[in-house]
Amino acid sequence: MESAIDNPAKDQFEYFIDEHREALRHCLDGLTEEQARRSLVPSRTTLLGLVKHATFVEKVWFDEAVTGRSRAEIGIPATPDESFILTDDDTVESVQRAHREACEDSRRATASLELTDLLPGNRRGPLPLRFVYLHMLRELAQHCGHADILREQILAEAAAS
Repeated sequence: MESAIDNPAKDQFEYFIDEHREALRHCLDGLTEEQARRSLVPSRTTLLGLVKHATFVEKVWFDEAVTGRSRAEIGIPATPDESFILTDDDTVESVQRAHREACEDSRRATASLELTDLLPGNRRGPLPLRFVYLHMLRELAQHCGHADILREQILAEAAAS
């Protein structure tokens, strides 16, 4: 089996993006609904909210940026901050499923693209896929770090109970 290190640059980007996508989605594994929603910081950041936000990010960068469709057409919030808001319908299972489906859609949207191809639908103007991949790696790595810390706090609290 060929490893990501032996593959072209696009495959390497996708390997690391997928690794971070999965790590973030799995931060919810084994948690109760209450634990997943627990707020430990003054912002709207919760573990469930992080994964819901990551779904929003997938749709911004791989639907809006690729197709040029508006956020309203896609059915996502207008701002990143709003993407952390949880509804009563948001559960660990539903948020993980939505994230997994958004990631699958993202992979399909970029399958035929090269790293130098310009994505026309970004608010900043056209950007190459390479920029979008780098941005996604940065964003996902940042949120994986947030999730690691929040999960550690939640599990430590549960162990102490």
